[in-house]
Amino acid sequence: MKKVFIYPCLVILGILGFSPNTQSQGPEDVNYSQFFSSPLYFNPAYTGINTGLRARFLFRDQWPALPIDFKSYYFSADIGDRNLPGAGGIGIMINSDSPGTALINTLQAALTIGVRVPISNFMVAQVGIKAGIMQRKINWDDLVFADQLDPRYGAVYQTSFIPPDANSRVVPDFAAGGILQFSNEPGNIYGNLGFAVDHIFQPDVSYLSTGDSKYPRKWVAHADAIFAAGYGGSSSMYGGGNRDALLINPGIVYISQAKLNTLEVGLNLSKFNVYLGAWYKTTLTGETNNSMALLAGYNYMFMEDMGIKFIYSYDLQIAGIMQGTGGAHEISLVLTFDSFSFFGGGNGGGGGGRGFVPTGRSRGYGPLECPTFY
Repeated sequence: MKKVFIYPCLVILGILGFSPNTQSQGPEDVNYSQFFSSPLYFNPAYTGINTGLRARFLFRDQWPALPIDFKSYYFSADIGDRNLPGAGGIGIMINSDSPGTALINTLQAALTIGVRVPISNFMVAQVGIKAGIMQRKINWDDLVFADQLDPRYGAVYQTSFIPPDANSRVVPDFAAGGILQFSNEPGNIYGNLGFAVDHIFQPDVSYLSTGDSKYPRKWVAHADAIFAAGYGGSSSMYGGGNRDALLINPGIVYISQAKLNTLEVGLNLSKFNVYLGAWYKTTLTGETNNSMALLAGYNYMFMEDMGIKFIYSYDLQIAGIMQGTGGAHEISLVLTFDSFSFFGGGNGGGGGGRGFVPTGRSRGYGPLECPTFY
């Protein structure tokens, strides 16, 4: 009986988010805990920030203890090639939010472009844009309405609800962002400062021909730094004797969309290609909801410039109204091909497969072609 009442409540909340005359905060994007595994989703300026090819896959299962858990899927691939016009990169991004049953499904597909602006050997700016489409879709037949419910037997009646004109809406969608990268001269400290805005023109995603439901802009500000210390071994099957520094990666991400502001702050560590991290997440407006995202992962190198990274994280609800929902699970896979290029410009020191190299500039490095933590 408990599920019978929870289910309609979730349906009503989903519908209200898209009704043209309600005062709710409206639809919002999924907020991945592993923002470092889905960088193009948060800021298109990350496109081609490392040389070579990177393909990223991420799955999130949110609130699995509820009758309807929310599943999200992310994929992106970007190529950094310094011989491309603009010396940045190109990429694609696909993101899907799929609740367990009906409700409202969101699909985003876009092309991204990054342009690199060298400032000095130790500072560079990169700007990026995203241009794509957003599809909002609902299956009215899978929804349960109040007039279908019997107090004892549940949903047994035929509803009198008449579905709107359409069950899907496809609209153009755009985003833009910028990143300032910097490092010290020895190359053992590296940082990013970034800002982005998504859904710039607030596309209308209402299902009603006479409705108006603007998808709210999303503002993102982020910063992180990488500190490298010491040397160790390498887990690469070809990398006997390779140096692997201890990487310390603190960061912060602020997201504002509609009436919801969230803050995520934490720390990642990497040594011997093993990743550990902890991130505190909190809402700054509305009902307080605090969680701690704990992660662990491993980066396996097939070759010196080719590897696969696996990271698992779990959002542990520690305070707020969402306690007891089961938190959230995230799994990410990142494939790196550092030497891949279209125009012979992919082997310029991307190095993201091996991790940060705290030895200054090596042969072939351009301005600030340091490997990143990701």
